[in-house]
Amino acid sequence: MPGLLRGVARTAVVAGTATAVSGRVARRQAEKYSSRDAQIYADREAAYQQDVAAQQPAAAPPPPPASGGESDMISQLKQLAELHDQGILTDEEFAAQKAKLLG
Repeated sequence: MPGLLRGVARTAVVAGTATAVSGRVARRQAEKYSSRDAQIYADREAAYQQDVAAQQPAAAPPPPPASGGESDMISQLKQLAELHDQGILTDEEFAAQKAKLLG
């Protein structure tokens, strides 16, 4: 019986040591690669933000002020209508610019 207990005790010590070493190795690797992983995540987030910014339409510049000529006003209204049809101007922006031109 003493030989059996000695064998069980030895197995328990070996298993405990192996578990401790395995845990320590896992922690070291996690610490070693954490900064690299953080950099990868930061790069991906920056690329995502750039994609989002690139997909947002740029604000359309306001049309030049009317010089008083009726043909000029008509051409500006046509230009506004084209921007509205292309989706560059929203309905509200189109209405505001149209009202501004018409006085």
